[in-house]
Amino acid sequence: MNGILGIKGLITDLLARSIAGAQAGGRLPAVAMPQIILEHPQNPSHGDYATSLPLKMSRSTGMKPMEIASVLTEYIPAVAEIKSVAVAHPGFLNFTISDDWITEQVEEIIRSGECYGNIDTGCGRKIQIEYVSANPTGPIHVGHGRGAVLGSSLALALKAAGFEVQQEYYVNDAGNQVLSFKRSLLARYLQQLGIDAEMPAEGYFGSYMTDLARDILQEEGDRFRDLPPTEALEQLGTIGLRKMLGLVREDLAALGVSFDRWFSEQSLYDSGEFARVIELLQKAGYVVDKEGATWFASTALGESKDNVIIRSDGTPTYFASDIAYHYDKFIRRGFDLGINIWGADHQGHVSRMKAVLQALGIDPARLHVIISQLVTLRRGEELVRLSKRTGEIITLREVLDEVGADACRFNFLSRSADSQMDFDLELAKKQSAENPVYYVQYAHARICSIISLARDKQIEYAAGDVTKLVEPAELELLRKMLLLPEVISQVAESFEPHHLAHYAGVLAAAFHQFYKDCRVVSADLPLSQARLKLSMAARTVLARTLHLMGMSAPECM
Repeated sequence: MNGILGIKGLITDLLARSIAGAQAGGRLPAVAMPQIILEHPQNPSHGDYATSLPLKMSRSTGMKPMEIASVLTEYIPAVAEIKSVAVAHPGFLNFTISDDWITEQVEEIIRSGECYGNIDTGCGRKIQIEYVSANPTGPIHVGHGRGAVLGSSLALALKAAGFEVQQEYYVNDAGNQVLSFKRSLLARYLQQLGIDAEMPAEGYFGSYMTDLARDILQEEGDRFRDLPPTEALEQLGTIGLRKMLGLVREDLAALGVSFDRWFSEQSLYDSGEFARVIELLQKAGYVVDKEGATWFASTALGESKDNVIIRSDGTPTYFASDIAYHYDKFIRRGFDLGINIWGADHQGHVSRMKAVLQALGIDPARLHVIISQLVTLRRGEELVRLSKRTGEIITLREVLDEVGADACRFNFLSRSADSQMDFDLELAKKQSAENPVYYVQYAHARICSIISLARDKQIEYAAGDVTKLVEPAELELLRKMLLLPEVISQVAESFEPHHLAHYAGVLAAAFHQFYKDCRVVSADLPLSQARLKLSMAARTVLARTLHLMGMSAPECM
């Protein structure tokens, strides 16, 4: 039996067998069996799992749901793993797992160690997650940080679910915004030399540009001053982009985020990939010339309007680069699925991206887009509007310096991506149960303290007899520990890593209640050993959950 997912499979099989048996016995009409879905009852006293199967079967059978439920219970065979099956209004079947089976799982958790919770629903399928991908024209801000945490935690969960995952940062190092960055940097560089250089109207006016220009001047000297403007622009701009991208890497590393590949947008043009993809669309009849520009005929695929891919001045649009990029990831590199995490301002980009995939013969369902909504920073009731350091944006680095990576990660994961969120900086720093980050990590630190105390008293957990774990708080903690494979499965299926943060809070609450109700190290040596073994297993699950969120599991706090 493969843990709790095996139990779900067992219950599903028992229900299928009961329907077949009842139909063969003439107690139920021979109708098609609906999909069997198991859920956790809202009230724990109703059992571990519930199904509304009798309600679903009522219409096709012409029988009352409660009658169907009663018939099914007669045909569900008794198994050691299931303690009881109960009928509940208006037509539910509630299953309670055997306490003996639950306590046996302590050994399995300890045996699995850092692999506990891993499942194989992915079957090695290749998934690429592309996230953050901010233009390297300035420091990344808090909104980028939220997308970064969502992406990196989702990647960890998908790996735990058996997928082959590649994490990628798409570097927008081509196009008009990069040109504006280079022009802005050259103006600031010349200004540092006392030259009255005018900033471009569409330039980047943040103070970081002055800092960057000053750094380059110190390192490279004034050698760009006398170069031809075009040459100076390119050389200085290349250095500036490299430095800015280095700062982005540093900030993301401080958040615990790393990428397997940094993909250059410019490489799509240098390699000829862009030209080849546009040619494919032309041959398929999806490219039209009008109004002096080149358009992708989105309306031919049901979109409300066509989209420009090459402007009248001959420069490609951001959408055009994205077409070639997605062709590269799905056709050239052969990913089974692509997950893009985009900011709220990219919502309108989703449907046209799906349309162009269809035009290229790629199933649009292979692309899943997560829109990460805005983040509002607060200090209690006070709204944090601007960066104190730059007077412009709130950079990710500023928040990291104030509250730390773990607090950032937990808070960014605490809400679903499609929900706008408030991030209370003062709460994130509190060392109390009021702060969910502290509350979860303190549970792990508390277990480590218990283990240390037991070691001092020379109490070993290996000899612990798990059949002694009969108290409600012990069994409730175990039930919550056993949910981790389900949570990983849920995240892998829905691409919603916020379920991890919710589960971490539930698991920590169960442990703190156990700690309150059940003294672990006591004069009763056999009971101490059993509870110590349970604590060891709880530490494994808590550490694993924190790891999946990209957070540390502190041993003391």
